[in-house]
Amino acid sequence: MSNRFHDLVLKLIKMLNVALITGTFAVVWMGYYAERTWAPYYAKGNYLIIALFLILYAIYTDVYDALLISIKRISEMIYSQALAAFLTDGIMYIVCWLLTKHLPAVWPLLLTYMAQIFIGTLWSLFSHKWYFKQFPPKQTAIIYGMRKGMEQLISEYGLDVKFKVERIVSASECIESEQNVLDHMEAVFLCGVSSHERNVILKYCVKHNISAYVIPRVGDLLMSSAKYMHMFHLPILQVQRYHPPVEFVLVKRVIDIIVSGVALVIFSPIMLLTAIAIKIYDRGPVFYKQCRLTKDGKEFYVLKFRSMAVDAEQDGVARLSTGENDSRITPVGKVIRKTRIDELPQFINILKGEMSVVGPRPERPEIAREYEKELPEFSLRLQAKAGLTGYAQVYGKYNTSPYDKLQMDLMYLAKPSLWEDLRIMFATVKILFIPDSTEGIEEGQIIASLREDEQEE
Repeated sequence: MSNRFHDLVLKLIKMLNVALITGTFAVVWMGYYAERTWAPYYAKGNYLIIALFLILYAIYTDVYDALLISIKRISEMIYSQALAAFLTDGIMYIVCWLLTKHLPAVWPLLLTYMAQIFIGTLWSLFSHKWYFKQFPPKQTAIIYGMRKGMEQLISEYGLDVKFKVERIVSASECIESEQNVLDHMEAVFLCGVSSHERNVILKYCVKHNISAYVIPRVGDLLMSSAKYMHMFHLPILQVQRYHPPVEFVLVKRVIDIIVSGVALVIFSPIMLLTAIAIKIYDRGPVFYKQCRLTKDGKEFYVLKFRSMAVDAEQDGVARLSTGENDSRITPVGKVIRKTRIDELPQFINILKGEMSVVGPRPERPEIAREYEKELPEFSLRLQAKAGLTGYAQVYGKYNTSPYDKLQMDLMYLAKPSLWEDLRIMFATVKILFIPDSTEGIEEGQIIASLREDEQEE
């Protein structure tokens, strides 16, 4: 089937999901909440309320990639749709509250939410089964340079239903082979391939309508921030240091102040209970201050609820956590780390202007220096103010290699926008309940991964 037909069918299937979920809300609104508002709407007013739900749900499903049938597991789609529906229903309940001028009954909306989860589950099961019946796995080739292991990742993430790996060859073999190894291929993964070899392969893929998936390198991400211009009657790409517009910086700061202020008020009861629990456990300090790096390498002290024993680093050596099995973590610490409560005091850092809500996570100076010995480009992430959450935290894991985290941070810095910041904020909610986002790092894994990735450059 043509790519256009494929895309059209996918859009229709996604629209069906949005229509069905919106339909359940329309039923409960028209059948219960509409007639209980302070001043009931005419038909057009009710349609606007339903349209508001549709827009919000569509935005959240986009933020959480809830309808990506072709690359997401069924369980991931169900979880993402459930979260999108929960947040949308929550906002609409507040709207109902404002329109009725008293706290409305919540049970009709809870029943609706259960129906939405049921519908979302059925949609995910049938759409997934239908899609891979209609669109069989693509004949796939993996072209590697220095970086290997893509075939294991395809299997690990359940994407072998989309990509059928037929050939695994080096870039030089792919280019020099008399019989083109890409014949009859529908998809190609390029992993750690040098720029010259990659350009040759990409030109062939474009010419022969082969989908190419490229793992970028630091230079690629720097180029992605380039400004298009013309000089000397020639097309020019201007690449410069992270330099967002003044209005973006001002609005971002206003958002930081509002979000951190509201968060500190809302989470104050949880923060108080956490402080009491930490104090009762070992009588030690409630907060833990640690020197971190922010924009342009400026040092500041990040605030956290203490989750480790008081003498966790009594030898003065900086170490990253190895996860739940880290013997330095207290019982209270295990709970607040798993639920991310230990990070809440950083809203104070944001309010003070030392951090932003969204940005590269701040690293310790000692560990940053170790990274930079093997990967000098690691300092490029210090172009922007450090953040409570970021692209690497949302789309990576705690134990994602420093090289890959650097690439994700550079992807964020390449195209600064308020919409991307809001998208990352909302997407952060999704990872709060995903265990592998807090996995630890084994001893020796960091430097080994740096050396392996650094060779690719």
